[in-house]
Amino acid sequence: MCGIIGTVAKSQVNQDIYDALIMIQHRGQDAAGIMTCEANKVFLRKGNGLVRETIRASHMLLLPGNMGLGHVRYPTAGTPSPSEAQPFYVNSPYGLCIAHNGNLTNAEELKKDLLKADRRHLNTDSDSEVLLNVFAHELQAISDQKSQLKLTPDSIFQAVGALHKRCRGAYAAVMMIVGYGILAFRDPHGIRPLIWGSRESKLGFEYMVASESVALDALGYKIEGDVLPGEAIFISTEGEIFREQCADLPLTSPCLFEYVYLSRPDSIINGISVYEARLRMGETLAAKILAEFPDHDIEVVVPIPDTSRTAALALARDIGVPYLEGFVKNSYIGRTFIMPGQAQRKKSVKQKLNAIEVVFKNKNVLLVDDSIVRGTTSKKVIEMAREAGAKKVYFASVAPEVAYPNVYGIDMPAVSELIAHNRNAKEIGETIGADWIIFQELFALYQALQSCNPHIKHFEDCVFSGNYITQDVDAAYLAKLEERRNDKTKVAMMQMVNNQIIETHNSD
Repeated sequence: MCGIIGTVAKSQVNQDIYDALIMIQHRGQDAAGIMTCEANKVFLRKGNGLVRETIRASHMLLLPGNMGLGHVRYPTAGTPSPSEAQPFYVNSPYGLCIAHNGNLTNAEELKKDLLKADRRHLNTDSDSEVLLNVFAHELQAISDQKSQLKLTPDSIFQAVGALHKRCRGAYAAVMMIVGYGILAFRDPHGIRPLIWGSRESKLGFEYMVASESVALDALGYKIEGDVLPGEAIFISTEGEIFREQCADLPLTSPCLFEYVYLSRPDSIINGISVYEARLRMGETLAAKILAEFPDHDIEVVVPIPDTSRTAALALARDIGVPYLEGFVKNSYIGRTFIMPGQAQRKKSVKQKLNAIEVVFKNKNVLLVDDSIVRGTTSKKVIEMAREAGAKKVYFASVAPEVAYPNVYGIDMPAVSELIAHNRNAKEIGETIGADWIIFQELFALYQALQSCNPHIKHFEDCVFSGNYITQDVDAAYLAKLEERRNDKTKVAMMQMVNNQIIETHNSD
């Protein structure tokens, strides 16, 4: 999960990119970067840390230009090194820059091809740099074939089409082509989100592409629509719009977890309001509770902040039980879902949430969360509810059991670290200390989303079903993934780069 921004404007874009990144900071807390272009020169600031920590006023003065990219990142695998921060740049052909969200499932194969066949050097372990160099190679080949002196939208779209044939996995990307404009494209399944909008300034129309619509809303952009699966949109420096479907067989299949957890509730993704989708999720889960526990003794419904609030509100209404806020959240603690190391996650849960005793004391409480991944947060909040005086603590997950790792850009941990791995619902409840537990059904989650947009027939649901939509993920791939993603590896990597991070900040 990352957040990406691309913009072409009539005035300086550095502040707009910065403000847009703040709006999508929830998509990545590991690193941030801004790249701009002026007079065919590229300017870059990036590094580890939050947007406000990495990009300061002094850096903004060194980011001129009317065109640029922005990126917030959290690592799905590999070393969280400052060199992995985006955007990336390659000078040939034309000068290409990229901000990418997703994960290529055939990245290792592509790396070998780029080195042996394409004669391209890679400086990082990032698959985003792989994606950039694949596009660069294809665009160079097409330009050479046509003996072009000037790049055309047709050549750009041909290069995207060639990229689709080589790359597998999830990729929503914005690219800056120096002196020409901004390119946005998505993989043929549209797994990761990408939306674009326009606004009229005194000097003319300006355009922005972003991971979520909230970035556009905040800056006064009118939403034009999603970048469709397999589609490419090129916006020239003069503000001309070119669009083309570049994939042979696009099949809209957005990631379910975007709606469950990743995206802000005020976003609209693939024509679906995230807020409305979460209301529907709460309603379908309430129906299951009433069917399976018609004589329940729940006295209060309490959400685990923040992403479960909307669903919990609808659930409480439908089962006829009061909804109360029982936890106060410390906004200055990052999302524990993406923190490396079990010890750090446990410590951060206690720092992040504090129980309000009067809500729990002598009551049978239903805690509602968006999902259960490792079970760290769930177990801790149940303990906190009991310490606050709850008689019984029940637990409801708005999502089905997360039983399989994600390979498309979300840092779902190694399968052995997933609490639902080789456990049924009852065993999960016992492990986290709940008196009883209930999970959303996968078909009900589909129903909730399709009620908001019936045109979407397919979703990427691998973490719940174990079905990998790109059909190129096998046991050997998952074993290698587990080796890279397990907590032991991540903690070791974090310790290795801590000194680098400190040195980078001190030098600034």
